[in-house]
Amino acid sequence: MQKQERKVVVIGAGSVGTTYIYALMHTGLAGEIVLIDLDQKRVKGEVMDLEHGLAFVQPVTIRSGDYSDCADANLIVVTAGAKQIPGQSRLDLIQRNADIVKSICDGIKKSDSDAVLLMVANPVDALTQVALKRLGWPRERVIGSGTVLDSARFRSMLSRHCGVDTRNVHAYILGEHGDSEVAAWSMTHVAGVPMKDYCVICRGCDPKKGHEDIIHRVRDSAYHIIDYKGSTYYAIGLSLTRISGAILRNEHSILTVSLLLQGEYDIDNICLSIPCVVGKTGVERIITVSLSEDEQTALKASAQTLRKVLNSIRI
Repeated sequence: MQKQERKVVVIGAGSVGTTYIYALMHTGLAGEIVLIDLDQKRVKGEVMDLEHGLAFVQPVTIRSGDYSDCADANLIVVTAGAKQIPGQSRLDLIQRNADIVKSICDGIKKSDSDAVLLMVANPVDALTQVALKRLGWPRERVIGSGTVLDSARFRSMLSRHCGVDTRNVHAYILGEHGDSEVAAWSMTHVAGVPMKDYCVICRGCDPKKGHEDIIHRVRDSAYHIIDYKGSTYYAIGLSLTRISGAILRNEHSILTVSLLLQGEYDIDNICLSIPCVVGKTGVERIITVSLSEDEQTALKASAQTLRKVLNSIRI
């Protein structure tokens, strides 16, 4: 089936899915946005509310739909799933959400879609792998939002710590979107200056203590937000818009999305986040960089953490 112009299907009408649509409709990236959820009453209300704002944004069609809409979609975004509750890790959600994702993938398969699927529900790395196995699609077309948000948090906290614009900080979180994530300090730059050299110039803190504090705050930020207000959705909605732009505009952007590794970084058959060039077909290529010995060890440990979880569930 011929694809519609920049059609996005969002599966899941919860806070993340609807916040993403709200952010996306402001950008002009999508020509059509379709919302799918088992709760038809909720979908009807969300669509009506969003439609009433169409006079203030770029032209876009927003409507409810079903899995047949995946057939001519450019991008399918899966946000449906049980949400994380206070005191619960992302990995604790796995079996319940794995069953939900398998059911969703069965619906998508019937449409014979050749869209890119973007997994958002947590634990995102494990669920990306569940979706990949269930769909049987090429790995480059089944990706997770991964550590795109974590990397944004990392940049934000570095910018505040160093007193510079976030846009002048380049930094990446790799591995699991969760407790075993890895800060790639060897890839971190401020205005093109490697972090180890910038710290010598700045002299604003004890680098070792400062770095440890930043990573601790990046890793625990979602837990704090969940404790404060129940769930996270604004920043992830914006990060999904960023990933969507890379796909819908074929930007060839480098983003730390979650992807099945097949020997890259000496890791095999596990989904986790590494720098990837993202375009209209999903991941176009993987950027392999020389990490420090500690970072490579930590990345392998992150993969092992995810492997243990996957081995404990039915996928």
